[in-house]
Amino acid sequence: MKYISTRGNTPAKNFTEILLGGLAPDGGLYLPEQYPQVTRAELDMWRGLSYADLAYAVLSKFATDIPAADLKAIIAKTYTTAVYSNGRADSDFSQITPLRTLEPGVHILELSNGPTLAFKDMAMQLLGNLFEYALAKQHDELNILGATSGDTGSAAEYAMRGKRGIRVFMLSPHGKMSSFQRAQMYSLQDPNIFNIAINGMFDDAQDMVKAVSNDHAFKEKYKIGTVNSINWARVSAQVVYYFKGYFAATKSNDEQIAFSVPSGNFGNICAGHIARMMGLPIGQLILATNENDVLDEFFRTGVYRPRGTKHTYETSSPSMDISKASNFERFVFDLVGRDGARVREFWSRVDAGSSSGNAASDIAAFDIKGTDYWDALPKFGFASGKSTHQDRLKTIRKVWEDHGVMIDTHTADGIRVGLLQRRPSLPLVCLETALPAKFAETIQEALGREPERPAAMAGIEKLPQRCVVMDADVKKLKAYIAANAPQ
Repeated sequence: MKYISTRGNTPAKNFTEILLGGLAPDGGLYLPEQYPQVTRAELDMWRGLSYADLAYAVLSKFATDIPAADLKAIIAKTYTTAVYSNGRADSDFSQITPLRTLEPGVHILELSNGPTLAFKDMAMQLLGNLFEYALAKQHDELNILGATSGDTGSAAEYAMRGKRGIRVFMLSPHGKMSSFQRAQMYSLQDPNIFNIAINGMFDDAQDMVKAVSNDHAFKEKYKIGTVNSINWARVSAQVVYYFKGYFAATKSNDEQIAFSVPSGNFGNICAGHIARMMGLPIGQLILATNENDVLDEFFRTGVYRPRGTKHTYETSSPSMDISKASNFERFVFDLVGRDGARVREFWSRVDAGSSSGNAASDIAAFDIKGTDYWDALPKFGFASGKSTHQDRLKTIRKVWEDHGVMIDTHTADGIRVGLLQRRPSLPLVCLETALPAKFAETIQEALGREPERPAAMAGIEKLPQRCVVMDADVKKLKAYIAANAPQ
């Protein structure tokens, strides 16, 4: 299996070559030259597999240059009940991602049983073990640079803490995450973890990560890698739970279902798109946004219009407070027939709007309405919608009152939009984003009570915290990395 860049100007590479690097040298994102296809016979065989065995079956199609025994051992080490058991009394942790049925045909796929209580653990724990394996083979070190709007940061830091040869530099928007999310990250005292709070929004932090990654001399000198969903290994790991969720929600492989996915950076739903392209019978991929509805606007109108930080709202589902979705480039690459030149053209406009400071709600980066691309869009099976603060409060209340299930704010967005947009004939599976404990303020507003939290997370906000506050200045970031990651 070889991987190519969405922008078409990078030689094909294998899985381990792109594992540690993040962005392609031409600024694009890596994707397989062709998506591996899953046969009906394989689907029938996979239906009864454990999560670890299913993960091996799926990922062995992508990581073809890792010896089978090594890959199987890495996956077995990752997906254990010891790792994915956060204290829910009514969950079957042996399933790793249990399916919770709210009512016939409406389900939640539990993805938040990992150590940081968010779906990001599902891929990040694997990534930490893959990194450690690859670095040991190469006798090398890695400085991970990432940006988070809430959950990626803690998931990455918990997965990488104490790993030999790895340092983590994690950027987050200063004061924009929930108090629980900040405490999870900033309370870590491991010497290989560096938290940097940026005066700005997530998009500013993400732009800084991309700027450093595109400085190839600096990247090579300081061995910069990434754990954001621009890293292909993360997306490929997320493909697995679409298969697991499908098998759990259906009785035969003749059925189709709808997945509803709370979406900010497009990584999670991009994994669903890839699963569908591989042959998983997904009838609909329902993209749910919050008030920052750039992606919903595209699927409704054909206009991609990143808003810029001045036009990005701070919401009660903060992990989706994103204007520019990195992984969206992967989907557009498929939409335009894998034409790297066209992707370069589109993203030159996206990047020009960012660098000029002119990105605004009335400026479109590109518009496909009336083109062949717009005509092709329906075949990819997407639907979309947005949810507001009042919508998610109502949804949290309704799910609690009707089913006795407490959900977080992002999952509420997914359920609301999913119920509105799904085709009536399709069972609906909403991908859980996080446990409600991470967003206690909004849960209190919706239900008048505090959410329960695992004993290990009790009083986490009271622990000492450490982070550096920095302006959105790439030169300052590079200097900080250089000072803390000697060659």
